[in-house]
Amino acid sequence: MLDAEDVRTVALSLPDTTEKVAWSMPTFRVAGKMFATLPEEETSIAVRCPKEERDELVLAEPEKFWVADHEASFAWVRVRLAALDDGDELRDILADSWRQAAPTRLLDSHPELGRPRAG
Repeated sequence: MLDAEDVRTVALSLPDTTEKVAWSMPTFRVAGKMFATLPEEETSIAVRCPKEERDELVLAEPEKFWVADHEASFAWVRVRLAALDDGDELRDILADSWRQAAPTRLLDSHPELGRPRAG
């Protein structure tokens, strides 16, 4: 089962990512902009996700994705670590969130990570 150390390892492997404690939890930032947090006793992650895509994910896989009440008006989704298939899925989710927060210069410098999806 994936855990907080797996999240930390994957997140910090992404370019220009730093870890900072905020609101008493680990957060991960690219160029100073937050793209992931480890809330709920570090059994889940919160990541950036366009609202339309987020709603589809929650409907399709409610055992894996959900929206915290206080984040409903923001483009973030929660992901249960225990529900993820493997480390590749974790990397895909974190990389997608990273792309949404990363500045253009980093996206241009790291084409292997792709571009953010429109949302």
